[in-house]
Amino acid sequence: MNKKTIFCGLSFLFLIARAYPQLTIEECHAKARENYPLVRQHGLISLTEAYNLSNADKGYYPQISFSARGTYQSDVTSLPFTLPGSDVPEMDKDQYQAAAEISQVLWDGGMISAKKKITKAASEVDKQRNEVELYKLKDRVNQVFFGILLLDERLKQNLILQKELQRNRDLVTAYIQGGIASQSDADVIDVELLNAEQRRIELDAAKKAYMEMLAALTGLSIHPGLILEKPSAELPEKGSFNNSLNRPELDLFEARGTLSESRRSAVNAGLTPRISFFLQGGYGRPGLNMLDSEFSPFYIWGVRALWNLNGFYTLKNDYKLIEIEKESLETEKETFLFNNSLSIDQIENETGKIARLIENDDEIIMLRGRIKKAAENRVESGTLAISDLVKEINAFDAASQEKSLHEIQLLLAVYNLKNLANN
Repeated sequence: MNKKTIFCGLSFLFLIARAYPQLTIEECHAKARENYPLVRQHGLISLTEAYNLSNADKGYYPQISFSARGTYQSDVTSLPFTLPGSDVPEMDKDQYQAAAEISQVLWDGGMISAKKKITKAASEVDKQRNEVELYKLKDRVNQVFFGILLLDERLKQNLILQKELQRNRDLVTAYIQGGIASQSDADVIDVELLNAEQRRIELDAAKKAYMEMLAALTGLSIHPGLILEKPSAELPEKGSFNNSLNRPELDLFEARGTLSESRRSAVNAGLTPRISFFLQGGYGRPGLNMLDSEFSPFYIWGVRALWNLNGFYTLKNDYKLIEIEKESLETEKETFLFNNSLSIDQIENETGKIARLIENDDEIIMLRGRIKKAAENRVESGTLAISDLVKEINAFDAASQEKSLHEIQLLLAVYNLKNLANN
């Protein structure tokens, strides 16, 4: 690769950067959330909640029922005596009846209200559980986004390396003409140029794969010239993230606690009597007059009270189960906070370590640059072999790449901290 090719490559990258807008990591987070199929679950949960609440409200509507029966009994009621001069009719052993009944709840002890509370609480739990799953997308986007940034930095370093090698290749050509170098010296640099080109091909392929993953996550049309904006890495104060936790898991714990408490209202409602008004009308034989053997219409209306006392048998255990569920939930929450705090402390220590490494990287690069420059001067004076110069060039490149790696690692660590605290 000659100077003209390298210059054109750098110019092309510069023009691309100006021609295409940059994509931020926050935009990737938002697009990934919009694109992820699970986001549609929010709408389905809301629809399910609306239908369940509507069904519960219909418990206050008049309830209509129909019944019909035909029976034959082995004996019927009869008078144990006879009346002189009168013919006492006998009941038929086959009897038929069809009836319709309308009932209206007057008091249900709060059961319908309790069902609605449970429905709302359960729906909120489903929504928050869905939010937790969607939140995990951030970590996946972070890994891909910063992976692309790292590959970009390595591609830039690769271009710089190739430019440096090509510059020295041109010098060696002049040295050969001057009689102070041989063709084998040029071959050494040519091999390194080919190695650098192979690494560029590998880096390009890796970046393409990462860009395809980002496109799949975000639903965006990722073109080759898209530039990812490198975010700033402001190191937070140690312990600051633990004091500003805003994770969706906390909302999930709260929603589950509300659901558990709403079950208590259902238990209480099950202990109270139900009172309802009813109206029943029918047609049958016999009607309400048991001694009339003809088909006749009839109706009955009144107030009905029903009190099921079975709930008192299990009341104590039901309350204990609710308390156990709440204690178990609190334990889960404490475990989550403990593990999350450990992760934050670990990454905070990691960011401090990486920041110190970057400080050393700058000094290492400066020293490696001086060593490389001295090696070039010694090659020019004929006191150092070209192969030794190539080693110094590669060492300088390795130091530059190490700094790029540390910078991206620091950015990733900072955003992992933000992800752990959701702020």
